[in-house]
Amino acid sequence: MHSYMSAVGFSKITNEELDKLLYSAIRSSELSETAVNSDNSNYVEIRMSVCKNMGIAIRGTYDDEDAFKIDYYFPYYIGSTVSTDCDFEIIKQSDRESYQGWADEPKLGVSLIFFLDNMMTYLNKYKDRSAFYGERYRKIYLSGLSLDGKVLLPAKEDIKNKDRIDNNRASLVSKAREGDVDAIENLTLEDIDTYAMISRRISKEDIYSIVKTSFMPFGIESDKYSVIGIIKDVKEYINQITMEEMYILQLSVNDMFMEVCINKKNLLGEPKVGRRFKGNIWLQGHIEF
Repeated sequence: MHSYMSAVGFSKITNEELDKLLYSAIRSSELSETAVNSDNSNYVEIRMSVCKNMGIAIRGTYDDEDAFKIDYYFPYYIGSTVSTDCDFEIIKQSDRESYQGWADEPKLGVSLIFFLDNMMTYLNKYKDRSAFYGERYRKIYLSGLSLDGKVLLPAKEDIKNKDRIDNNRASLVSKAREGDVDAIENLTLEDIDTYAMISRRISKEDIYSIVKTSFMPFGIESDKYSVIGIIKDVKEYINQITMEEMYILQLSVNDMFMEVCINKKNLLGEPKVGRRFKGNIWLQGHIEF
């Protein structure tokens, strides 16, 4: 069973119940899409929705006897918030017919790698995948599935000149990546000052009062992250099959927006606008091709 099924409201489902659910979705085939995969054969995706923008996607092929063979399945949530339009590339995973997006988002400080949710649209639109390196100004909607999270109190923040400081740092990062020596030196001095400030405050303050938001790789899988984000909006969804409740949290993480879907019973604390979410997520991305 996929480890993130609980995030979309299937925390109590058994393997036997899941098999019946998947094959029921295959027989109905209400939301299906076909594309030619990397082996030049027909590849099929069937989606079973459990509520708005959320459900289970099943991918596989039909054999000569018109029987569907499941390759793999995964739970999904499609975010409605534009996260970034930075440069990106799409890379095929080696072990199966699945793709990941790689984006160079300067706000985060790390490479942004996500599971490509709308792979079928990509396969149908770009027949020559070897020639695709991504184009700027394509909207990317990022969403994360989480199995465990906590609500933190808001951190005191000095917002004076914050936009100017953030824009200045983003400009320096962009120039440093192009090899600008002065920008690299300024960023180095800035990091030294930050380290000194943290060293001074950490002896008498909690770490979460200093680190307001963060976005860090988690574990050995490239699309898993540990995040701390400021909650900007809270929605409650109900899985129409199991009747389990989920939270959809819109987060601001290092000034980049994304949405996180988490089972209500797996979140410790009451989420409210202004508070913060801390947890590990599996990052998915929906690109507006």
